[in-house]
Amino acid sequence: MQAIDNPAIAQMEQRYRATFINSLWGFRPLALIGTCNQEKRTNLAIFNSLVHIGANPPLFGLVVRPDSVDRHTLDNIRERKEFTVNLVGKDFVAQAHQTSARYPKDVSEFEATGLETEWKEGIDVPFVLKSSIQIHAKLVEEHSLAINGTEFLIAQVSTIYIHPSCIGADGFVDHLSAQTAAGIGLDAYYAPELIMRLPYAKPK
Repeated sequence: MQAIDNPAIAQMEQRYRATFINSLWGFRPLALIGTCNQEKRTNLAIFNSLVHIGANPPLFGLVVRPDSVDRHTLDNIRERKEFTVNLVGKDFVAQAHQTSARYPKDVSEFEATGLETEWKEGIDVPFVLKSSIQIHAKLVEEHSLAINGTEFLIAQVSTIYIHPSCIGADGFVDHLSAQTAAGIGLDAYYAPELIMRLPYAKPK
């Protein structure tokens, strides 16, 4: 095996290094984060940095890149303290990818990509209609990471919208039935397959 140490990583060409490190960690969940400002101007952005934090209460984390440039998603979350998580389906990966383009603040990625907005009663942030697993979340904490200038948002699940057929008898969410996609790096998309499920491990 080739050994690539930190000095060697630092010497890599910038875009090569970004691609290499971003793809190093393998498959990650893909989510479209839906937000809007107080005037209901919508925003949609693809993220692959969702992190499970706990089940009781149901918490997850989201890493947002430095806000040294305009970050409409981050601005909207800070303003409204809520957002939606819409898992990306295999049938709209290309549209989801297009939301990573840097559109002006007055341009909605919903409209730019042709993804239809869904508004649910009692919730003031937009969902992606085509998503088979939708989550309404509320911001709980925000932590600035001094090491690289990113923001780590911790959110609590408020409401989950999912078809019952995607939930097993033991509570397992079947992403194959939900037709969700996975990603590696910033531009590669996959349709995962199940290898196996194993029982809860106990010492032998």
